[in-house]
Amino acid sequence: MTEWNTDDLAAQVTGDVTADDIQRLTELLEERGTFRYPALSTGLFSAALGMTGDLAQTGYQNVWVRDNVHVAWGQLLTGRMGVAQRVSAAIMQFYVRHRGRIADVIEGRTDVDDPMNRPHVRFDGMTLSELEERWPHAQNDAIGYFLWLYSGQVERGFLQPEPEEWATLCDLVHYLKTIEYWQDEDSGHWEEARRISASSIGTATAGLIAVRRLLDHPESQRRLGVTPRPVDEALLDSLINQGRETLASILPAECIQEDPTKRRAHDAALLFLIYPLGVVDGDAADKVLADVLTHLQGDYGIRRYLGDSYWCADYKALTAADDRSADFSDRMDERDKLLKPGEEAQWCLFDPIVSIIYGREYLRTGDESARERQRLYLQRSLAQLTDGSGPFEALRCPEAYYIENGQYVPNDHTPLLWAQSNLHQALHWMRETLTAAEGSEQ
Repeated sequence: MTEWNTDDLAAQVTGDVTADDIQRLTELLEERGTFRYPALSTGLFSAALGMTGDLAQTGYQNVWVRDNVHVAWGQLLTGRMGVAQRVSAAIMQFYVRHRGRIADVIEGRTDVDDPMNRPHVRFDGMTLSELEERWPHAQNDAIGYFLWLYSGQVERGFLQPEPEEWATLCDLVHYLKTIEYWQDEDSGHWEEARRISASSIGTATAGLIAVRRLLDHPESQRRLGVTPRPVDEALLDSLINQGRETLASILPAECIQEDPTKRRAHDAALLFLIYPLGVVDGDAADKVLADVLTHLQGDYGIRRYLGDSYWCADYKALTAADDRSADFSDRMDERDKLLKPGEEAQWCLFDPIVSIIYGREYLRTGDESARERQRLYLQRSLAQLTDGSGPFEALRCPEAYYIENGQYVPNDHTPLLWAQSNLHQALHWMRETLTAAEGSEQ
Protein backbone atom coordinates (compact mmCIF):
# COMPACT_ATOMS: atom_id res chain seq x y z
CA MET A 1 0.00 0.00 0.00
CA THR A 2 1.32 3.40 -1.00
CA GLU A 3 1.59 5.96 1.81
CA TRP A 4 1.02 9.14 -0.17
CA ASN A 5 2.89 12.30 0.65
CA THR A 6 2.39 15.49 -1.33
CA ASP A 7 6.04 16.29 -1.98
CA ASP A 8 6.28 14.42 -5.28
CA LEU A 9 3.10 12.56 -6.12
CA ALA A 10 4.20 11.67 -9.63
CA ALA A 11 7.23 9.71 -8.45
CA GLN A 12 5.01 7.64 -6.17
CA VAL A 13 2.85 6.32 -9.03
CA THR A 14 5.13 3.32 -9.57
CA GLY A 15 4.53 0.09 -11.41
CA ASP A 16 3.16 -1.62 -8.30
CA VAL A 17 0.51 1.00 -7.54
CA THR A 18 -2.93 -0.52 -6.87
CA ALA A 19 -6.51 0.50 -7.54
CA ASP A 20 -6.94 1.18 -3.83
CA ASP A 21 -3.85 3.40 -3.91
CA ILE A 22 -5.32 5.48 -6.72
CA GLN A 23 -8.60 5.78 -4.82
CA ARG A 24 -6.74 7.09 -1.77
CA LEU A 25 -4.75 9.48 -3.96
CA THR A 26 -7.96 10.82 -5.48
CA GLU A 27 -9.42 11.32 -2.01
CA LEU A 28 -6.24 13.09 -0.88
CA LEU A 29 -6.42 15.52 -3.81
CA GLU A 30 -10.11 16.11 -3.13
CA GLU A 31 -9.28 16.92 0.50
CA ARG A 32 -6.50 19.32 -0.57
CA GLY A 33 -8.80 21.23 -2.93
CA THR A 34 -7.36 20.05 -6.24
CA PHE A 35 -10.80 19.00 -7.44
CA ARG A 36 -12.82 21.96 -6.25
CA TYR A 37 -15.57 22.96 -8.71
CA PRO A 38 -17.41 25.98 -7.30
CA ALA A 39 -20.49 26.53 -9.46
CA LEU A 40 -22.34 29.74 -10.19
CA SER A 41 -25.98 29.97 -9.12
CA THR A 42 -27.02 28.71 -12.56
CA GLY A 43 -24.94 25.55 -12.16
CA LEU A 44 -22.36 26.68 -14.70
CA PHE A 45 -18.63 27.07 -14.10
CA SER A 46 -16.29 29.97 -14.77
CA ALA A 47 -13.28 28.90 -16.80
CA ALA A 48 -10.74 29.51 -14.03
CA LEU A 49 -10.89 30.06 -10.29
CA GLY A 50 -7.98 32.47 -10.50
CA MET A 51 -5.58 33.54 -7.80
CA THR A 52 -4.19 36.68 -9.45
CA GLY A 53 -5.55 40.20 -9.61
CA ASP A 54 -5.52 40.20 -13.41
CA LEU A 55 -8.17 37.47 -13.77
CA ALA A 56 -11.10 39.85 -14.37
CA GLN A 57 -9.21 41.46 -17.23
CA THR A 58 -8.66 38.10 -18.94
CA GLY A 59 -12.36 37.26 -19.12
CA TYR A 60 -11.79 33.84 -17.56
CA GLN A 61 -14.47 34.61 -14.97
CA ASN A 62 -17.02 34.14 -17.79
CA VAL A 63 -18.28 30.77 -18.95
CA TRP A 64 -17.34 28.93 -22.11
CA VAL A 65 -19.66 26.27 -23.52
CA ARG A 66 -16.70 24.03 -24.40
CA ASP A 67 -15.08 24.16 -20.96
CA ASN A 68 -18.38 23.57 -19.21
CA VAL A 69 -19.09 20.49 -21.31
CA HIS A 70 -15.68 18.99 -20.48
CA VAL A 71 -16.12 19.73 -16.78
CA ALA A 72 -19.67 18.37 -16.80
CA TRP A 73 -18.53 15.18 -18.51
CA GLY A 74 -15.88 14.67 -15.84
CA GLN A 75 -18.47 15.20 -13.13
CA LEU A 76 -20.82 12.71 -14.77
CA LEU A 77 -18.03 10.15 -15.10
CA THR A 78 -17.09 10.45 -11.44
CA GLY A 79 -20.65 10.01 -10.20
CA ARG A 80 -21.87 13.60 -9.87
CA MET A 81 -24.84 13.27 -12.19
CA GLY A 82 -26.71 16.27 -10.82
CA VAL A 83 -23.84 18.63 -11.61
CA ALA A 84 -23.82 17.57 -15.26
CA GLN A 85 -27.60 17.91 -15.44
CA ARG A 86 -27.47 21.49 -14.18
CA VAL A 87 -24.73 22.44 -16.65
CA SER A 88 -26.60 20.94 -19.58
CA ALA A 89 -29.88 22.54 -18.57
CA ALA A 90 -28.30 25.98 -18.10
CA ILE A 91 -26.57 25.99 -21.48
CA MET A 92 -29.82 24.90 -23.09
CA GLN A 93 -31.64 27.77 -21.36
CA PHE A 94 -29.05 30.18 -22.75
CA TYR A 95 -29.69 28.94 -26.28
CA VAL A 96 -33.48 28.93 -25.75
CA ARG A 97 -33.28 32.54 -24.61
CA HIS A 98 -31.23 33.53 -27.67
CA ARG A 99 -32.90 31.18 -30.13
CA GLY A 100 -33.70 34.09 -32.42
CA ARG A 101 -30.02 34.42 -33.25
CA ILE A 102 -29.95 30.79 -34.42
CA ALA A 103 -33.14 31.30 -36.46
CA ASP A 104 -31.64 34.37 -38.12
CA VAL A 105 -28.79 32.23 -39.46
CA ILE A 106 -31.06 29.43 -40.63
CA GLU A 107 -33.46 31.81 -42.37
CA GLY A 108 -30.70 33.87 -43.98
CA ARG A 109 -31.36 37.16 -42.20
CA THR A 110 -27.83 37.63 -40.93
CA ASP A 111 -24.24 37.58 -42.16
CA VAL A 112 -22.57 34.46 -40.77
CA ASP A 113 -19.16 35.80 -41.79
CA ASP A 114 -19.47 38.11 -38.79
CA PRO A 115 -18.82 35.83 -35.78
CA MET A 116 -20.93 38.07 -33.54
CA ASN A 117 -23.97 36.91 -35.51
CA ARG A 118 -23.30 33.27 -34.68
CA PRO A 119 -24.68 31.50 -31.58
CA HIS A 120 -22.50 32.77 -28.75
CA VAL A 121 -20.19 30.27 -27.08
CA ARG A 122 -18.92 32.52 -24.28
CA PHE A 123 -21.35 34.39 -22.07
CA ASP A 124 -22.27 35.65 -18.62
CA GLY A 125 -22.91 32.50 -16.61
CA MET A 126 -24.81 34.29 -13.84
CA THR A 127 -27.46 35.99 -15.99
CA LEU A 128 -27.30 33.72 -19.09
CA SER A 129 -26.92 36.90 -21.13
CA GLU A 130 -24.70 37.55 -24.10
CA LEU A 131 -21.56 39.65 -23.71
CA GLU A 132 -21.20 42.76 -25.85
CA GLU A 133 -17.45 42.29 -26.19
CA ARG A 134 -16.45 41.24 -29.69
CA TRP A 135 -15.48 37.56 -29.69
CA PRO A 136 -14.77 34.79 -32.28
CA HIS A 137 -18.09 33.00 -31.74
CA ALA A 138 -17.72 31.00 -34.96
CA GLN A 139 -16.85 27.82 -33.02
CA ASN A 140 -18.65 24.79 -34.40
CA ASP A 141 -16.88 22.52 -31.93
CA ALA A 142 -18.66 24.26 -29.03
CA ILE A 143 -22.05 23.63 -30.63
CA GLY A 144 -21.05 20.01 -31.24
CA TYR A 145 -19.92 19.53 -27.64
CA PHE A 146 -23.22 20.84 -26.34
CA LEU A 147 -25.27 18.60 -28.64
CA TRP A 148 -23.15 15.64 -27.53
CA LEU A 149 -23.54 16.27 -23.80
CA TYR A 150 -27.17 17.33 -23.83
CA SER A 151 -28.42 14.58 -26.15
CA GLY A 152 -26.50 11.95 -24.23
CA GLN A 153 -28.21 12.98 -21.01
CA VAL A 154 -31.61 12.99 -22.67
CA GLU A 155 -30.95 9.49 -24.02
CA ARG A 156 -30.05 8.26 -20.53
CA GLY A 157 -33.20 9.79 -19.07
CA PHE A 158 -31.30 12.35 -16.99
CA LEU A 159 -33.06 15.26 -18.72
CA GLN A 160 -36.66 15.62 -19.92
CA PRO A 161 -36.74 18.56 -22.34
CA GLU A 162 -39.71 20.89 -22.63
CA PRO A 163 -41.13 21.63 -26.12
CA GLU A 164 -39.04 24.80 -26.57
CA GLU A 165 -35.91 22.82 -25.65
CA TRP A 166 -36.67 20.13 -28.22
CA ALA A 167 -37.19 22.93 -30.74
CA THR A 168 -33.87 24.54 -29.85
CA LEU A 169 -32.10 21.20 -30.14
CA CYS A 170 -33.51 20.83 -33.65
CA ASP A 171 -32.59 24.41 -34.52
CA LEU A 172 -28.96 23.75 -33.62
CA VAL A 173 -28.95 20.75 -35.99
CA HIS A 174 -30.39 22.92 -38.76
CA TYR A 175 -27.85 25.62 -37.91
CA LEU A 176 -24.99 23.16 -38.58
CA LYS A 177 -26.70 22.21 -41.83
CA THR A 178 -27.13 25.84 -42.90
CA ILE A 179 -23.49 26.78 -42.36
CA GLU A 180 -22.36 23.47 -43.93
CA TYR A 181 -20.21 22.70 -40.91
CA TRP A 182 -18.09 20.16 -42.83
CA GLN A 183 -16.62 22.96 -44.96
CA ASP A 184 -17.17 25.99 -42.74
CA GLU A 185 -14.18 27.98 -41.58
CA ASP A 186 -14.42 28.48 -37.82
CA SER A 187 -12.16 29.60 -34.98
CA GLY A 188 -12.29 26.20 -33.31
CA HIS A 189 -11.04 25.01 -29.95
CA TRP A 190 -8.41 27.74 -29.65
CA GLU A 191 -10.59 30.65 -30.81
CA GLU A 192 -8.09 31.90 -33.34
CA ALA A 193 -7.87 32.48 -37.11
CA ARG A 194 -10.67 30.74 -38.98
CA ARG A 195 -9.89 27.58 -40.94
CA ILE A 196 -11.56 24.30 -41.90
CA SER A 197 -10.50 22.26 -38.89
CA ALA A 198 -10.76 18.51 -38.38
CA SER A 199 -11.18 19.02 -34.63
CA SER A 200 -14.27 21.19 -35.18
CA ILE A 201 -15.75 18.93 -37.86
CA GLY A 202 -15.20 15.88 -35.68
CA THR A 203 -16.78 17.47 -32.62
CA ALA A 204 -19.83 18.64 -34.56
CA THR A 205 -20.13 15.16 -36.05
CA ALA A 206 -20.05 13.62 -32.58
CA GLY A 207 -22.81 15.95 -31.49
CA LEU A 208 -24.98 14.99 -34.45
CA ILE A 209 -24.36 11.29 -33.78
CA ALA A 210 -25.64 11.83 -30.23
CA VAL A 211 -28.80 13.48 -31.57
CA ARG A 212 -29.18 10.63 -34.07
CA ARG A 213 -29.23 8.11 -31.22
CA LEU A 214 -32.30 9.84 -29.80
CA LEU A 215 -34.22 8.66 -32.86
CA ASP A 216 -33.83 5.09 -31.60
CA HIS A 217 -36.27 5.98 -28.82
CA PRO A 218 -39.92 6.37 -29.95
CA GLU A 219 -40.82 9.29 -27.67
CA SER A 220 -37.68 11.24 -28.55
CA GLN A 221 -38.26 10.51 -32.22
CA ARG A 222 -41.77 11.90 -31.92
CA ARG A 223 -40.57 15.00 -30.10
CA LEU A 224 -37.87 15.72 -32.68
CA GLY A 225 -40.41 15.30 -35.44
CA VAL A 226 -43.03 17.80 -34.27
CA THR A 227 -40.88 20.91 -33.78
CA PRO A 228 -41.08 23.90 -36.17
CA ARG A 229 -37.89 22.60 -37.81
CA PRO A 230 -38.16 18.82 -37.41
CA VAL A 231 -35.20 16.48 -37.47
CA ASP A 232 -35.33 12.96 -38.90
CA GLU A 233 -33.05 10.08 -39.80
CA ALA A 234 -32.48 11.21 -43.38
CA LEU A 235 -31.32 14.67 -42.34
CA LEU A 236 -29.05 13.45 -39.57
CA ASP A 237 -27.56 10.59 -41.57
CA SER A 238 -26.74 13.00 -44.39
CA LEU A 239 -25.08 15.51 -42.06
CA ILE A 240 -23.15 12.81 -40.22
CA ASN A 241 -21.90 11.25 -43.46
CA GLN A 242 -20.73 14.66 -44.68
CA GLY A 243 -18.77 15.10 -41.48
CA ARG A 244 -17.28 11.62 -41.48
CA GLU A 245 -16.19 11.82 -45.11
CA THR A 246 -14.57 15.22 -44.70
CA LEU A 247 -12.91 14.19 -41.46
CA ALA A 248 -11.40 11.12 -43.13
CA SER A 249 -10.02 13.32 -45.92
CA ILE A 250 -8.24 15.65 -43.47
CA LEU A 251 -6.95 13.39 -40.69
CA PRO A 252 -4.42 12.98 -39.21
CA ALA A 253 -3.89 16.68 -39.98
CA GLU A 254 -5.91 19.47 -38.40
CA CYS A 255 -6.23 21.53 -41.58
CA ILE A 256 -5.13 20.82 -45.17
CA GLN A 257 -6.16 24.08 -46.82
CA GLU A 258 -3.68 25.43 -49.34
CA ASP A 259 -3.27 28.74 -47.53
CA PRO A 260 -0.07 28.29 -45.47
CA THR A 261 -1.44 30.56 -42.73
CA LYS A 262 -4.31 28.10 -42.21
CA ARG A 263 -2.72 24.74 -42.97
CA ARG A 264 -1.78 22.79 -39.83
CA ALA A 265 -0.35 19.29 -39.67
CA HIS A 266 -0.67 18.65 -35.92
CA ASP A 267 -3.03 19.91 -33.22
CA ALA A 268 -3.60 18.46 -29.77
CA ALA A 269 -7.33 19.29 -29.99
CA LEU A 270 -7.64 16.19 -32.18
CA LEU A 271 -7.11 14.08 -29.07
CA PHE A 272 -10.62 14.98 -27.91
CA LEU A 273 -12.05 13.24 -30.97
CA ILE A 274 -10.60 10.01 -29.54
CA TYR A 275 -11.64 10.74 -25.96
CA PRO A 276 -14.15 11.67 -24.75
CA LEU A 277 -16.03 11.94 -28.04
CA GLY A 278 -15.08 8.56 -29.53
CA VAL A 279 -15.67 9.77 -33.09
CA VAL A 280 -12.16 8.76 -34.22
CA ASP A 281 -10.77 5.29 -33.52
CA GLY A 282 -8.63 2.53 -35.00
CA ASP A 283 -5.69 3.42 -37.22
CA ALA A 284 -6.76 7.05 -37.52
CA ALA A 285 -6.73 7.45 -33.74
CA ASP A 286 -3.34 5.74 -33.49
CA LYS A 287 -1.88 8.14 -36.05
CA VAL A 288 -3.34 11.23 -34.40
CA LEU A 289 -1.97 10.15 -31.02
CA ALA A 290 1.46 9.30 -32.42
CA ASP A 291 1.69 12.66 -34.20
CA VAL A 292 0.77 14.63 -31.08
CA LEU A 293 3.33 12.80 -28.94
CA THR A 294 6.05 13.03 -31.60
CA HIS A 295 5.61 16.66 -32.57
CA LEU A 296 3.91 18.46 -29.66
CA GLN A 297 5.00 16.79 -26.43
CA GLY A 298 7.37 18.78 -24.24
CA ASP A 299 9.05 18.31 -20.88
CA TYR A 300 6.29 20.07 -18.94
CA GLY A 301 3.19 19.42 -20.97
CA ILE A 302 1.93 19.22 -24.54
CA ARG A 303 1.81 22.15 -26.96
CA ARG A 304 -1.51 22.95 -28.58
CA TYR A 305 0.24 23.25 -31.94
CA LEU A 306 3.62 24.33 -33.27
CA GLY A 307 3.84 28.07 -33.61
CA ASP A 308 1.32 28.78 -30.85
CA SER A 309 2.03 32.28 -29.58
CA TYR A 310 -0.55 32.31 -26.76
CA TRP A 311 1.39 32.47 -23.48
CA CYS A 312 4.69 32.26 -25.33
CA ALA A 313 7.90 33.14 -23.49
CA ASP A 314 7.60 36.25 -21.27
CA TYR A 315 3.99 36.71 -22.37
CA LYS A 316 3.04 38.81 -19.35
CA ALA A 317 5.95 41.17 -19.90
CA LEU A 318 5.14 41.52 -23.59
CA THR A 319 1.36 42.04 -23.32
CA ALA A 320 -1.00 44.14 -21.25
CA ALA A 321 -3.33 42.22 -18.91
CA ASP A 322 -6.47 43.18 -20.83
CA ASP A 323 -4.93 42.00 -24.11
CA ARG A 324 -3.58 38.61 -23.03
CA SER A 325 -6.83 36.74 -23.64
CA ALA A 326 -8.34 39.17 -26.14
CA ASP A 327 -9.79 38.26 -29.53
CA PHE A 328 -6.77 37.78 -31.78
CA SER A 329 -8.66 35.86 -34.48
CA ASP A 330 -8.28 38.70 -36.99
CA ARG A 331 -4.78 39.76 -35.97
CA MET A 332 -2.82 36.61 -35.32
CA ASP A 333 0.27 38.04 -37.01
CA GLU A 334 0.42 40.69 -34.30
CA ARG A 335 0.64 38.11 -31.51
CA ASP A 336 2.74 35.65 -33.48
CA LYS A 337 5.54 38.21 -33.67
CA LEU A 338 6.09 37.64 -29.95
CA LEU A 339 6.95 33.95 -30.35
CA LYS A 340 10.45 32.58 -30.65
CA PRO A 341 10.62 29.08 -32.20
CA GLY A 342 10.37 26.32 -29.62
CA GLU A 343 9.05 28.60 -26.87
CA GLU A 344 5.36 27.73 -27.06
CA ALA A 345 3.43 27.21 -23.84
CA GLN A 346 3.06 23.58 -22.79
CA TRP A 347 -0.50 22.81 -21.73
CA CYS A 348 -1.83 20.64 -18.94
CA LEU A 349 -5.05 19.59 -20.69
CA PHE A 350 -3.59 16.81 -22.76
CA ASP A 351 -1.41 14.47 -20.72
CA PRO A 352 -4.45 13.24 -18.75
CA ILE A 353 -6.28 12.59 -22.03
CA VAL A 354 -3.33 10.61 -23.38
CA SER A 355 -3.28 8.58 -20.18
CA ILE A 356 -6.98 7.84 -20.57
CA ILE A 357 -6.62 6.83 -24.20
CA TYR A 358 -3.93 4.30 -23.28
CA GLY A 359 -5.97 3.06 -20.33
CA ARG A 360 -9.00 2.44 -22.49
CA GLU A 361 -6.79 0.66 -24.99
CA TYR A 362 -5.67 -1.68 -22.21
CA LEU A 363 -9.25 -2.34 -21.17
CA ARG A 364 -10.11 -3.13 -24.77
CA THR A 365 -7.07 -5.26 -25.66
CA GLY A 366 -5.31 -6.32 -22.46
CA ASP A 367 -2.05 -4.90 -23.86
CA GLU A 368 0.23 -4.41 -20.85
CA SER A 369 2.37 -1.85 -22.68
CA ALA A 370 -0.71 0.35 -23.01
CA ARG A 371 -1.28 0.15 -19.26
CA GLU A 372 2.33 1.15 -18.63
CA ARG A 373 1.96 4.16 -20.95
CA GLN A 374 -1.24 5.06 -19.14
CA ARG A 375 0.72 5.12 -15.87
CA LEU A 376 3.55 7.21 -17.33
CA TYR A 377 1.19 9.88 -18.67
CA LEU A 378 -0.63 9.95 -15.36
CA GLN A 379 2.75 10.61 -13.77
CA ARG A 380 3.30 13.51 -16.17
CA SER A 381 -0.15 14.85 -15.31
CA LEU A 382 0.51 14.77 -11.58
CA ALA A 383 3.90 16.42 -12.08
CA GLN A 384 2.07 19.43 -13.53
CA LEU A 385 0.38 20.23 -10.22
CA THR A 386 1.68 23.38 -8.58
CA ASP A 387 4.21 22.92 -5.79
CA GLY A 388 3.15 25.93 -3.71
CA SER A 389 6.39 27.83 -4.25
CA GLY A 390 4.85 30.55 -6.45
CA PRO A 391 1.67 32.62 -6.29
CA PHE A 392 -0.59 29.58 -6.36
CA GLU A 393 -1.52 27.11 -3.66
CA ALA A 394 0.03 23.67 -3.89
CA LEU A 395 -1.66 20.89 -5.85
CA ARG A 396 -3.52 23.11 -8.32
CA CYS A 397 -3.95 22.38 -12.05
CA PRO A 398 -2.59 25.14 -14.30
CA GLU A 399 -3.86 25.83 -17.76
CA ALA A 400 -0.29 25.72 -19.05
CA TYR A 401 3.37 26.22 -18.26
CA TYR A 402 5.13 29.07 -20.04
CA ILE A 403 8.62 30.54 -19.94
CA GLU A 404 9.06 33.51 -17.60
CA ASN A 405 12.58 34.86 -17.12
CA GLY A 406 14.01 31.67 -18.60
CA GLN A 407 12.02 29.21 -16.46
CA TYR A 408 8.77 27.33 -17.05
CA VAL A 409 6.12 28.45 -14.57
CA PRO A 410 2.31 28.07 -14.37
CA ASN A 411 0.40 30.75 -16.24
CA ASP A 412 -2.18 32.96 -14.56
CA HIS A 413 -5.16 30.71 -15.33
CA THR A 414 -4.51 28.47 -12.36
CA PRO A 415 -6.43 26.46 -11.46
CA LEU A 416 -8.20 25.85 -14.77
CA LEU A 417 -11.32 23.77 -14.24
CA TRP A 418 -11.03 21.98 -17.59
CA ALA A 419 -7.49 20.85 -16.70
CA GLN A 420 -8.44 19.61 -13.25
CA SER A 421 -11.44 17.77 -14.70
CA ASN A 422 -9.16 15.96 -17.13
CA LEU A 423 -6.83 14.91 -14.29
CA HIS A 424 -9.82 13.77 -12.25
CA GLN A 425 -10.91 11.59 -15.16
CA ALA A 426 -7.40 10.20 -15.67
CA LEU A 427 -7.36 8.99 -12.06
CA HIS A 428 -10.78 7.41 -12.55
CA TRP A 429 -9.60 5.46 -15.59
CA MET A 430 -6.35 4.45 -13.88
CA ARG A 431 -8.43 2.95 -11.09
CA GLU A 432 -10.63 1.17 -13.64
CA THR A 433 -7.59 -0.26 -15.39
CA LEU A 434 -5.94 -1.44 -12.20
CA THR A 435 -9.17 -2.98 -10.98
CA ALA A 436 -9.43 -4.96 -14.23
CA ALA A 437 -5.77 -5.98 -14.10
CA GLU A 438 -5.98 -7.07 -10.47
CA GLY A 439 -9.11 -9.08 -11.24
CA SER A 440 -7.42 -10.93 -14.08
CA GLU A 441 -4.54 -11.89 -11.80
CA GLN A 442 -6.77 -13.61 -9.24
